Amino acid sequence: VELVANVDSLTDEINFLRAVYEEELAQMQQQVSNTSVVLSMDNNRDLDLDGIIAEVKAQYEEIANRSRAEAESWYQTKYEELQVTAGRHGDDLRNTKHEISELNRIVQRLRNEIDNVKRQCANLQAAIARPR
Repeated sequence: VELVANVDSLTDEINFLRAVYEEELAQMQQQVSNTSVVLSMDNNRDLDLDGIIAEVKAQYEEIANRSRAEAESWYQTKYEELQVTAGRHGDDLRNTKHEISELNRIVQRLRNEIDNVKRQCANLQAAIARPR
């Protein structure tokens, strides 16, 4: 139950972080598209605006890809940690069930021994009570 809650909590956190990431990405794209650029041009040079825009776009995409890779890496790490924790809790649960089973067998054996001793005691009391 705890593991399911932990998985749900981490899944919710991942979904939240993804939503934040997507929102930040959209805002950055909006800012970039709304940015006005004022250039003073030297007529002696040819200014390659398409090249500059392509370079800025490539840099931005590289940053976005790197951020995405970091988020996915973090998600994968957390997922693997949860897998290990779930395995450990599963082992603990199996061990506890085995211990309970052993204790139930011991309790049953002791109850049988108590019943036998009670019968022996009743037989001895009956033998003592009989007149000779």
